[in-house]
Amino acid sequence: MIRNIIAVVAGLVVGAVVNTGIVILGPMIVTPPPGVDMTTAEGITAALPLLEPRHFAPPFLAHALGTLVGALVAALISAASKMTVAMIVGCFTLIGGIIAATMIPAPMWFIALDLIVAYIPMAYVGGKIGSAIRPA
Repeated sequence: MIRNIIAVVAGLVVGAVVNTGIVILGPMIVTPPPGVDMTTAEGITAALPLLEPRHFAPPFLAHALGTLVGALVAALISAASKMTVAMIVGCFTLIGGIIAATMIPAPMWFIALDLIVAYIPMAYVGGKIGSAIRPA
């Protein structure tokens, strides 16, 4: 049980690092419109009319890949119940996504896509991969 708790914590930490890395690199890959401040909720609100769907790819990938990698790490570390541990990571990241969706302005299509696809399905994939790499 202790190992599974450590697996969840490690998965959440590694997933957060991946998420943060992509969020930081995202504007370098998909540059925001000139003069837009994407560092505050107010700046994002002001920029929403100028943003195109491509501007939402980095945050989506940050959430999806952060969850996938976090769930994979948790499944690889866990002693047993690899899928359960991976899905726990997915549930925690989903809760974080819901909180972020209430605080950071975004179009409804993005919020729906993000909450439906980026968390639980990615945790499931991470758990499957982890179970295949290191069976219980």
